[in-house]
Amino acid sequence: MNRKEQLLKLLKERILILDGAMGTMIQRYKLEENDFRNTSLVDHTHPLKGNNDLLTLTRPDVIKEIHAAYFEAGADIAETNTFSSTSIAQADYGLEHLAYELNLQGAKIAREVADAFTENNPHKPRFVAGSIGPTNRTASISPDVNDPGFRAINFDQLVEAYTEQIRGLIDGGADILLVETVFDTLNAKAALYAIQDVYEEYAKQLNQPDFGLPIMVSGTITDASGRTLSGQTTEAFLISLSHVPLLSIGLNCALGAKELRPYLQVLARKAPFAVSAHPNAGLPNEFGAYDQTPELMAAQVEEFLQEGLLNIVGGCCGTTPPHIKAIAEVAAKYSPRTTAEALA
Repeated sequence: MNRKEQLLKLLKERILILDGAMGTMIQRYKLEENDFRNTSLVDHTHPLKGNNDLLTLTRPDVIKEIHAAYFEAGADIAETNTFSSTSIAQADYGLEHLAYELNLQGAKIAREVADAFTENNPHKPRFVAGSIGPTNRTASISPDVNDPGFRAINFDQLVEAYTEQIRGLIDGGADILLVETVFDTLNAKAALYAIQDVYEEYAKQLNQPDFGLPIMVSGTITDASGRTLSGQTTEAFLISLSHVPLLSIGLNCALGAKELRPYLQVLARKAPFAVSAHPNAGLPNEFGAYDQTPELMAAQVEEFLQEGLLNIVGGCCGTTPPHIKAIAEVAAKYSPRTTAEALA
């Protein structure tokens, strides 16, 4: 049984655990500018501190430790450290040329750690989700209030950037592609278009007509209005993306578990796919930090599980291995959401 078959089998049997925040864990290392540079970047003119994806190349030991900590906590799926690894996002640092390499190495690092844990416990195989963030541009909204028709990016430019990222994640050994923190559905559509295009390309190259990794999509509700930044309700978001054969659709970031509940209920009722959630550890305090304890977060997540809303659950901003451990322990007591369409 290959990894894709294992994943699909497990998804029918139990709730799968996604890992927690990468950035929150990186902050704990208190890294400095030099940590974000290697020999090829020693004279790079842009400040690089804070470009966390770059640590995949400059401090792979840190990224490995974080992946291992989440697997130790009970995660089934690790997200690659590639949330901002597109040429579009890396342009802020003058590192567009590293986009493919960041994704390739990000997937390889996660793959190495996942395989080591699987080897130690073959009864609990571990998987790698290639993290595909929304970029720092939006195709639907003008960044200039005085020029509503202006766009900082267009669909074709997004497709080009996502294509490079997707190739790197596949070549590095990802099991899943996770289009996450979607605030603009048009950006997500560009990512999904690129994914399907790359799958066709690889199917021909490899002479595998059915080539394709499972695809997860996770949107973000930006405030109490219950809409994405580009104005869609949860149901509209679902409908907009349902033409793609997804593994799962869900929500992450922006809100804590308590605040996400009504929107997850919509997905659980309507989605023809598995449903995922990786909420923040509550809402940020006045200093931008997250105070919610693992116990409190797990108790709120447990309400989702009691209602049978989820197939995959993890954590976003502010979450740590203790949060994931607490969530995993709670999730083990419940059966996954099931619908004939979702897991056929």
